[in-house]
Amino acid sequence: MHISWLGGTTVKITTKPFDIDVTILVDPYKPTTGDFPRSLAPDVVLYTRGSEGSITISGNPFIMEHPGECETKGVLIAGASHTGPDNVVFRFDAEDISIGHIGLTSTTPSKDALEVISGVDILFVPVGHGDALAPDIAAKVVAAVEPRIVIPMAMQSDNDPKAQSAAAFLKEMGATPESQKKIIIKQKDLPQEETVVYLLEKE
Repeated sequence: MHISWLGGTTVKITTKPFDIDVTILVDPYKPTTGDFPRSLAPDVVLYTRGSEGSITISGNPFIMEHPGECETKGVLIAGASHTGPDNVVFRFDAEDISIGHIGLTSTTPSKDALEVISGVDILFVPVGHGDALAPDIAAKVVAAVEPRIVIPMAMQSDNDPKAQSAAAFLKEMGATPESQKKIIIKQKDLPQEETVVYLLEKE
């Protein structure tokens, strides 16, 4: 499984549940500044706050922007409402790895949302942006979910130069990870003892 961060809350994950690569794109919202793809052709697209403002999506992908459960292209997907029907927290499973993405929010996920993402292997947490979780709240969410890996997003980049970096969140987590452009991980490589923080550079 290959994981990269495109800026904001946009993440791209390439997985291979069978013999064909499947690209999952979460939150491909067009930013007002900075570099960002004008169009992409993923296999699965998930929107945590509706599809309005999205970049052009080519091809014929499976698109989900509301709470519910489904399976497509070998990927299991579950979405739960957070602050309303247009604000969705997602969990998706592929290659025996589960991933949680809570979108852009400044409040702790709802009970239903926490139930969906509880115990995921990898959790994307919004930090830095003015509408993201405060560092201490983000750390509490991580503690509640208990993922094996946590990856901050919605932090400062050319798409959002006014956002803060992930430094305060990393301090709360007691972590000093080196940033990397892409994570390549298999189920057997997941940490077993404690939550590990990975820091991605914007692709």
